[in-house]
Amino acid sequence: MMDLSKIKPAKGSTSTNKRLGRGQGSGGGGTATRGHKGAKSRSGYSRKVGFEGGQMPLQRVVPKSGFRNFNRVEYKAINIGVLQQLSESGNLDVIDQQTLINAGFVSGKDKVKILGKGTLTAKLTVKAHAFSKSAKDAIEKLEGTTEIL
Repeated sequence: MMDLSKIKPAKGSTSTNKRLGRGQGSGGGGTATRGHKGAKSRSGYSRKVGFEGGQMPLQRVVPKSGFRNFNRVEYKAINIGVLQQLSESGNLDVIDQQTLINAGFVSGKDKVKILGKGTLTAKLTVKAHAFSKSAKDAIEKLEGTTEIL
C-alpha cells in the first residue's frame, strides 16, 4: 500500500542551493568564490551589454548601413497558375484568403498579392489584398472578377 509520508523526489532531480558569502564554514572562503578585488568581486556590479573589456565593441567597429522602411507592406505572392490549380482540384469558382489558408499557401496574418505568372482558363472570383496589372487583366479577360480586401 502507498504511504504519502514516504514520497520523495526522483534521485538527482533536486539539489540544494549554494549559499554564497555566508562565512568560512560555507566552503566559499573569505572571497565567497568571487576571486580577489576588482569590479566583479563587488556588490552592485553589472557589466554593460556589449562591453568587451575596454576593447572597441563590435557594434561600434561595424559601420552602419542600409535603411528599413517600417511602413512597407509585405505581401505573399500567389500566381494565377496556382489559382488555376486550386480551382481544378477543389472545383472552386471563388478564391479568397480562407481558401488559400486551407490549401496551405498563406497563413492567417499574411496579406496576399495575386501575380500574373501562369495561365488561367477558369472564370474565377478572386478576393485578395492586391493584384498586379497582368493578373487583373487575365482574370477579367475570362469575365472573372477581382475584389480587393
